[in-house]
Amino acid sequence: QVQLVESGGGLVQPGVSLRLSCAASSSLFSMHTMVWYRQALGNERELVATITTSGNTNYADSVKGRFTISRDNAKNTVYLQMNSLKPEDTAVYSCNARFSILTKREYWGQGTQVTVSA
Repeated sequence: QVQLVESGGGLVQPGVSLRLSCAASSSLFSMHTMVWYRQALGNERELVATITTSGNTNYADSVKGRFTISRDNAKNTVYLQMNSLKPEDTAVYSCNARFSILTKREYWGQGTQVTVSA
């Protein structure tokens, strides 16, 4: 089993930066592609960024150039650096350990609220 715990959310003004962290409880973390999702109130869940086990990344068009996903397998942690935040980035951000054929499991964190408001 792997538990994922997000942190780093909060209330910030437009234009500032935040870094979200998602800490995994097990080194099995390294076997999973990691994904950050977000869901704004009343909206469907949106994929924000993905990082594979080999470090390849992919981003939603809405965050390209502003957000950076990274992982530190030694610390069992994935990060989401969010720069130039906009009010439309307001959402609950959750990390997901995508299903792995190695572990036969998928895991979700509980989410952390990010609110961007003046």
